[in-house]
Amino acid sequence: MAAEEENVSQRLDKWLWAARFFKTRPLAVEAIDGGHVRVNDERVKPARAIRPGDKLRIKKGFETWVVTVLGVNERRRPAVEARLLYAESEHHREEREAVIEERRLHGVNIAVKKPDKRERRMIDKFKQSW
Repeated sequence: MAAEEENVSQRLDKWLWAARFFKTRPLAVEAIDGGHVRVNDERVKPARAIRPGDKLRIKKGFETWVVTVLGVNERRRPAVEARLLYAESEHHREEREAVIEERRLHGVNIAVKKPDKRERRMIDKFKQSW
């Protein structure tokens, strides 16, 4: 039984999906290919096998998660159970929460919306004058 536990591994994209860092596996693959996910400070491919003890650095927007893999799960479970798959150090959690709080206090909004009719006209006017 101990030999089986040592050989426990899972594809990185599946683990990110099961641990609820990304809503779908294609989104996880896109983040990995874009260099936003690193395993043990190395850029990797989505099929990379991860094991308990691996250290992951995951960038999502302005947040950076630094977690240690504690386990693997083939299925996507509720968020409470998904949090059992990894551990985040207190230091990294505080840094991440400080960034969130700073963005909230300064009112930085990254929401991108389509320009309305007035804004489109202003853009067209600017392009013609350029």
